[in-house]
Amino acid sequence: MEMTVLGCWAPYPRAGGACSGYLIRGGGVTLLLDAGNGSFSRLQGIMDFRELSAVVITHYHTDHCADLFCLRHAIKGARRDGSRKEPLTLYAPGEPRDDFERLAGSGGDFRVRFIEELPLTDGIRRTEMGGLGLEFWSNRHSLPAYGVAVTGGGRRLVYAGDTGRFPELARFWAGATLLLCEASGFARDEEQIGSVHLTARQAGELAEESQAARLVLTHFWPEYEPEALRAEAAAVCRCPVLAAREGDTYRC
Repeated sequence: MEMTVLGCWAPYPRAGGACSGYLIRGGGVTLLLDAGNGSFSRLQGIMDFRELSAVVITHYHTDHCADLFCLRHAIKGARRDGSRKEPLTLYAPGEPRDDFERLAGSGGDFRVRFIEELPLTDGIRRTEMGGLGLEFWSNRHSLPAYGVAVTGGGRRLVYAGDTGRFPELARFWAGATLLLCEASGFARDEEQIGSVHLTARQAGELAEESQAARLVLTHFWPEYEPEALRAEAAAVCRCPVLAAREGDTYRC
């Protein structure tokens, strides 16, 4: 299983960059994980969007979902001209409903599975696609939002999504061979963002607590230097810590 970074900035990209978007490939599945501003253009530089197996949207802030609108029109056109026959499977929150309907539409171009409707055990909702397993849990954010784990071949990629810290996070993240976690600010920013986002230091602490094998930081405030955020996380974490770079691919 491998993960390619399409975009790593929030809530807006640096010049020439893109917001949250990650391409996961493994188990016979090609999965787009979030579709923030600019990520769909980056995706097309790597692959034909018609070959996507599914897309996951963790929540409806535009830096995570804006390009779902673009993707919908691309799928609609491909189905109209016969270059893709099937709708694209979409895992997404059902709320806020207005946001979902605006982005996903009602034309049948997505085969929608609302995350809230998946089976729930011990706080985690689970499903399978091809050779991959998908797990979702509710995050602490300013609107309904989820974290995601993608599992397959004995590997476990955990995507933190947007969240404030809460006691169960380390349990949800346990066993991550690669932890993809937001570093939305420095420790000095915790009072401002800490109820709905993680600082770089918190990302490092939680990677240590959950015994992640490797930590890749993302979701950077574009006025901050990712290397400085990486250093703050690495100071409290024994596993290797990397700052995500757009276009880079990481083995999970």
